[in-house]
Amino acid sequence: MAIAGAKLYFMVTGLVQQFALARVLGIEGYGALRSALSIASIAYNPITSTGIQGVSRAVAGTEPAQQPTTIRRVLIIHSAVGVLASAAFFAAAPFVGRAVGAPHVVNALRILSGVLLLYGLYTPLVGVMNGRRQFVRQAGIDVFAATLRTGGLIGGAWWFSKELGLGVEGASTGFVSAVILVLAVALLLSSLGRPGVPKQSVWQHLGFITPLLLGQVVLNLLLQADSVLLRRFAADAAAAAGKPMTAADALVGAYASTQLFAFLPYQLLLSVTFVLFPMLASAQAAGDGAAVAGYVKTGIRVALIVAGLMVSVTSGLSAPLLRLVFPPEAERLGATSMQLLTIGLGGFAIFGILTTVLNSLKRERESATITAAAFGFVVVSCWLFVRGAPFDSGLLLRTAASTSAGLALATLLAAWMVKRTAGAVVSPLTLFRVLAALSGAIAVARTLPQPGKPVTLLYIALIGAVYGALLVLMREVRRADFDLVRTVLSRKRRLG
Repeated sequence: MAIAGAKLYFMVTGLVQQFALARVLGIEGYGALRSALSIASIAYNPITSTGIQGVSRAVAGTEPAQQPTTIRRVLIIHSAVGVLASAAFFAAAPFVGRAVGAPHVVNALRILSGVLLLYGLYTPLVGVMNGRRQFVRQAGIDVFAATLRTGGLIGGAWWFSKELGLGVEGASTGFVSAVILVLAVALLLSSLGRPGVPKQSVWQHLGFITPLLLGQVVLNLLLQADSVLLRRFAADAAAAAGKPMTAADALVGAYASTQLFAFLPYQLLLSVTFVLFPMLASAQAAGDGAAVAGYVKTGIRVALIVAGLMVSVTSGLSAPLLRLVFPPEAERLGATSMQLLTIGLGGFAIFGILTTVLNSLKRERESATITAAAFGFVVVSCWLFVRGAPFDSGLLLRTAASTSAGLALATLLAAWMVKRTAGAVVSPLTLFRVLAALSGAIAVARTLPQPGKPVTLLYIALIGAVYGALLVLMREVRRADFDLVRTVLSRKRRLG
């Protein structure tokens, strides 16, 4: 509960920081910063996930008497990985910047190499807390880190823009400064272990974290593929039109604005995986195939309904939502592409649930292969349909369509693999009803008159209600579902 709450807080602060950065930097500066952060996240997100999961597993799987020496050993290993990754990223920054058509963000990339270094030191300490089941402490430092990161990015962007005209570099510097403070606090709260010879060797630990690291790299390549490719192709289109490469920043910024809404189902449904993963693992260990199939059907059904609710709002109200929180250029350039991208990334949220099912059932290799295939589908689609297009907002629509098509194909492949492994996916009737309710709610949203900002909030509630009512009318959501929700809530009240 503590960690899930911290993740929700992280989502909220992430949205706040992006809305504020777009206002502080303008759509062009925001686009340049998002390009730098997208590229850097392909490197630092795997360092983060591997640091937490790898150290947690090593600590949790060690007897209490051996934990101090294990902690010291794995902290050294992960710190070395962070140092090497940071140095490599710093050295590669000029080549990467030119390759993606953004040489003007090279300085920001070099600054962000500090994030790799600091995360290589900080996230293993969080892994120690997790391995020792210090979940409230871990959640607390996650909240602290999210708060400082938001303040650092916004404050750095504002001050550097005002004083030096270097908002992108300022935001990057603020990010690094925030992580320095978080690392200092983590050092005070977490154990550093003691020297000694643990049972697990260096090579054994490296043997575990290497596939994990590679899998995370592939996942983050998939998450950032469309925005990085748009950056490259928009820069080429700008040059072909006689414009500077920096002209692509506005298009990238508008596309990034739409991504914030489009990724909401994926981020929210991560909480479903927290519940589904252990249930499936336990049923699999017990050899209960019927329970496995039942959990899969129920989990994916819930995910479909929740994703449909969010997509009905974000796709149906794309223009009002962009107008609500972003500069006018975001709506002008990105509203049409957002209508499609939100649907495509809604499917990606289901893809995330399906790969979680495969991981839970010890099909990690298949899950990684399908994720790599999804990355390949998106790259090929964008290369075929975005590259060479003229320099205008149509580049965003082409990118959204190509990304959605690639992800849809990958989701179908993942569903087939889950059906083959678990014996169930979801009822075809459920899928039909959710898609019908989603289509109906979006159609209603598109007939509404353009609202002012306060009315947009009422529209959100209205479209959500339309979607829910359609599911009830089609008998997809029944009284038993409401009874289950009431039961869960009453149990929570009794526990409280």
